Amino acid sequence: MSRLLIIDTDISLATVLSDYLTSRGYQAQFLTSGKAALAAMEQKPFDVVLTELHVDGINGFDLVRELRRRYPPLPLIVLTSRIERESQIRAFKNGADDYVTKPFSMDILICRIEAILRRIRQDEENRQRVFDLNGHTFDAVHETFGGQHMSSREAAVLLMLCRKEGEVVDKHHILTSIWKEDNTFTARSLGVFIHHLRHYLEPAGYHIIAVRGQGYKLIQN
Repeated sequence: MSRLLIIDTDISLATVLSDYLTSRGYQAQFLTSGKAALAAMEQKPFDVVLTELHVDGINGFDLVRELRRRYPPLPLIVLTSRIERESQIRAFKNGADDYVTKPFSMDILICRIEAILRRIRQDEENRQRVFDLNGHTFDAVHETFGGQHMSSREAAVLLMLCRKEGEVVDKHHILTSIWKEDNTFTARSLGVFIHHLRHYLEPAGYHIIAVRGQGYKLIQN
């Protein structure tokens, strides 16, 4: 389930949009403050951010630029009442991926979100899939570590961790990406796979640490 953050001072519209996105299978949250949004992003990552240019606490263009600086791959959609050409150009130059003016069609907005998410998923699939971990080769294509065969889920989890080495990978994102659901059973299953991966990684001088309430991080010992 993709997590969407809506930033808008129009609470009525944000509520309607949040409810609509939730009904379409997304996990949506809305905030009115740009500073609160930046703080929320630090606690748990979102898959897409939709923001007005009129937000509390920070200039909307500055917010877009700061989000792009902190989270380069993050899809950013400006959802605004400002229709002037100069605002659109400025938003794109500051890092927006798309610019949607109000009023808008909910169905068309969903299509734009899904198009961006498809592109992101394709980019992830095309990224590096073979890693050298201190002389130990992890090959996610052939699902091997140091020549030893791994299970498909072991390889999939380690691939997500390797691509974000040194960063926390959200537990919910791992579960929904690989197990397709986040519940007590799948969380326990993930814990078992993390335990197995630690044995693979120990000779290579790597370790997986659990970050309470967030997820897992791959680091060198």
